[in-house]
Amino acid sequence: MSADPKSSPDPGANVTAQQVKQLREQTGAGWMDCKAALKATAGNVDEAVAWLRKKGMAAAHRKAGRATSEGIVGSYVHAGDKIGVLVEVNCETDFVARTEPFRQLVHDLAMHIAAAEPRFIRREEVTTDVLAREREIYRAQALATGKPEEVVDRIVKGKLDKFYEENCLYEQHFIRDDKMTVKERIDSIIAQVGENIAVRRFARYKVGDSSLAAEAAPSAEENAGS
Repeated sequence: MSADPKSSPDPGANVTAQQVKQLREQTGAGWMDCKAALKATAGNVDEAVAWLRKKGMAAAHRKAGRATSEGIVGSYVHAGDKIGVLVEVNCETDFVARTEPFRQLVHDLAMHIAAAEPRFIRREEVTTDVLAREREIYRAQALATGKPEEVVDRIVKGKLDKFYEENCLYEQHFIRDDKMTVKERIDSIIAQVGENIAVRRFARYKVGDSSLAAEAAPSAEENAGS
């Protein structure tokens, strides 16, 4: 005799408000999304985090081609007033730009940039001269160990991936949750607000950093016109 399906309890039916609250605090996802994730994973918070990240990546992929012409400029000044960041983050509508999840994301990104010092936003934006220099250094280091050519190529690739992870904003580990990348954090907010989101540009200033001061200095033409 087959078992009555009603006699088999749903492992996700007893998701508690405390579990949902914990998952929201950990991921920043909406209440209903967190509840759905916990139900789908039988209340396992770690698996629910992974479930939400997959949903965020899928949502971001679907919306990746949408234009982002709205947004805000966020700022962050680190304690001691020695480091400051400006970052422009874009979305699709002014409505989303005014929402708390989007504004919190912008603040967190500015704080992350202050701490992690990214040089680029995405790996595609790393300049060819920087890549060529890094490849040359990694290849010389690998060859000096006496490794065969095919092994050297794998070493160079691995070190370049590490370079992207350390220097490209989207690939860095998010300072507020190092189990996810910045891109995954952005994807989670895309899933939450239902719009495409992209970091357009940022500037990081540090007191006494002469390279930044030189970059920000006005040109001779601007001086002449003042």
